Amino acid sequence: MQAHDIIAWLKDNPAFFDDYADEFAEIYVPHTHRGQAISLAERQLLTLRDKNRALEMRLAELLQFGEENDLISERLHRLSVDLMQAQDLAGIIGTLEYHLKERFQVPQVALRLWLDSDSTLREFSPVGDAAKKLAENLVSPYCGPYVTDEVQGWFDAGPLNSFAQFALRVGDEPFGLLVMASDDVERFYPDMGTLYLQRLADLVSAAIRRVVPIGSGVGAYGDDAR
Repeated sequence: MQAHDIIAWLKDNPAFFDDYADEFAEIYVPHTHRGQAISLAERQLLTLRDKNRALEMRLAELLQFGEENDLISERLHRLSVDLMQAQDLAGIIGTLEYHLKERFQVPQVALRLWLDSDSTLREFSPVGDAAKKLAENLVSPYCGPYVTDEVQGWFDAGPLNSFAQFALRVGDEPFGLLVMASDDVERFYPDMGTLYLQRLADLVSAAIRRVVPIGSGVGAYGDDAR
């Protein structure tokens, strides 16, 4: 008889433990850590304590995640309100940088837009085809250690070891690229969740569309601009 057969039989016959309670009290098994023999009942208690400890640790982890998500949601809400109050592109860009650096504690932020504009803001600096192609391919935010040489050149600080990149879009057409960077390799790692980053991308895209006149570059991407 195999061990799993014994387990299956015991599950099907729970009264066996009551019928032979005295005999079970006389059975001793090794302690999991100390090595000495303990009763089967004590061994079961140790197992239950270990499981309870693991559940408590998991619950504490979930509570921490919940608190962190609440904090992120609150910060994203404040950013949304302030972006709605901004009257022009300069105001939107300034508000975005303030919130990302001061509220979200992002060390470095770079934004590039390829809209038709006579603005002298650095965000309208010429962008190469590789960066535009990157934006087209970013169907969801990218987090990790890699950026193109051009994107790396958008930052004055260094060395930078992790990045979050996402495209700003009108419909399916990208019109900008927002990149956040850190010297901490664990700040933006490949397996991190990107739900809030995608919401941030949608929020910033909508804010810029709100102040860009129809036909001034965004409209050139098609009917989705209206």
